[in-house]
Amino acid sequence: MSPSPTNKIALFIDGANLYATAKTLGFDIDYKRLLKEFQSRGTLLRAFYYTAIIEDQEYSSIRPLIDWLDYNGYTVVTKATKEFIDASGRRKVKGNMDIELAVDAMELAEHIDQMVLFSGDGDFRSLVEAVQRRGVRVTVVSTIASQPPMIADELRRQADVFTDLVELQSKLGRDPSERPAPRDRGEREARHHAPQFLQRATTMAPRGDDDFEE
Repeated sequence: MSPSPTNKIALFIDGANLYATAKTLGFDIDYKRLLKEFQSRGTLLRAFYYTAIIEDQEYSSIRPLIDWLDYNGYTVVTKATKEFIDASGRRKVKGNMDIELAVDAMELAEHIDQMVLFSGDGDFRSLVEAVQRRGVRVTVVSTIASQPPMIADELRRQADVFTDLVELQSKLGRDPSERPAPRDRGEREARHHAPQFLQRATTMAPRGDDDFEE
């Protein structure tokens, strides 16, 4: 079926959540293929990617991925993580992007026909409901193939369409043969071979939850 140019789509990617989901399923996301897949389904107006960054680190492992996405069709939204000490005296780092994603989705809702949310976070249920009230069809991408499932039941129920990420592996997954040998990973590949560079950055992305303990 040929894509409908009148189907205006926006992607909202919860970066850490998508990374954790793909890792649980045992494959890496090819972000170039992801963009092409949804461009083939209609008019892709925006592809947002949200992630928090630990700014006091000399080198952030997520930075190469962010730079690549920024130059290759994604709208990257970042913010600095916040450090705090919990009740037991443990140092934690918090980086929740829910508000940023929700604000962008509400602002764009009147201009799109379909919202595709890459996240399993149940906190987004109210956002999905609010966007639906504005006439937008919402697809949520996560997985129930893991134990426990990566998607909250209330979010899955609220979505117009739930797509299991495992069903998209053949379309969005990186070819394992493209994965460079550990000793070959370096700046040379980052400069000359974007797919391997991107895979390298993705495999070192942060965990999928909001709190990081030391």
